[in-house]
Amino acid sequence: MGRRTVGVHHVRAVLAGARRGGVDLVPLLQEAQIPPLLLGDDRARVTPAQFARLFRALYRTTRDEFLGLSEVPSRPGTFAMMCYACVGCRDLGAAVERAAAFYGLFPGGPELALEVEGDQARFAVYGDLGRDEERFLSECVLAIWHRLSSWMVGRRIPLSGASFAYPAPPHRAEYAVLFDCPVRFGAERTAAAFDAHWLTAPLVRDEPALDGMLRRAPFDLLSRPEYGTTVAEQVRRSLARGLRGAPGPGLPELGEVAARLAVSPATLRRRLRQEGTTFQRLKDQVRRDAAIAGLAESGEPIAELAARLGFSEDTAFHRAFRRWTGTTPGAYRIASGR
Repeated sequence: MGRRTVGVHHVRAVLAGARRGGVDLVPLLQEAQIPPLLLGDDRARVTPAQFARLFRALYRTTRDEFLGLSEVPSRPGTFAMMCYACVGCRDLGAAVERAAAFYGLFPGGPELALEVEGDQARFAVYGDLGRDEERFLSECVLAIWHRLSSWMVGRRIPLSGASFAYPAPPHRAEYAVLFDCPVRFGAERTAAAFDAHWLTAPLVRDEPALDGMLRRAPFDLLSRPEYGTTVAEQVRRSLARGLRGAPGPGLPELGEVAARLAVSPATLRRRLRQEGTTFQRLKDQVRRDAAIAGLAESGEPIAELAARLGFSEDTAFHRAFRRWTGTTPGAYRIASGR
């Protein structure tokens, strides 16, 4: 409960390579328990569990670590061998340099680079980013590089910014959540920047730890971590905790959340506004994600789900769910096979 849902744009993007290769997408969506009709509505969202099942089904079908999104496939096991080549390096800088050199042996995919200018370093991804699926692949590579690096040094590496060498898409709001930093579009390169001092951080993982991580990769590296570093994330976590902890309507109000964070309601409103959101927007997002998870992954009666989410009437829940996803709770559950 409380985990962020995934927008339909990412579902379409991850399917693009298989579609181009002539793969029948319906069995893949059915295996992932994603209603095919959702792909036609820009408002639709799926749970992380549904997206993970789709990712794994695509990996098995395409036998390609790039899922058919690149002009040249990446054979299964390539990512693992890159990790084994890096885990024995003296520090993060050496590991990232080795990773870039490793993937440079396989032309045709995204070109990876580590760039350092003064006290700033960048993970950069180059290549043809003209199509949506190529842009999506570059974003996945960037996220995996950042999270793998954080895993190797045993601490989250804060990003100072992420830039993308293409115009802002309609789903631009997703990027700040995915990378947990300010984002910029129309830039010279697609890259994620961080303090260069992290390059001297020693690696703290060994091969047994790597074996365990690889059993869950790459999806665990792509899933959206909730670091709690922003006020909005702290509010969202407090709201989600309320849903988990109460048998009835458990969403706390603004004053209660402000008290938990030891600030006044006015200060909390101001800080959320500075981060480009509002308490009500976060409340709606938490309700939306919990509703989608409840309908897709449990048999909880719709009326009970509505009450638990704080809706006084079923009709209000139905209206809100249609606004969030473009469909009704009942139709979503039936389509999901629940």
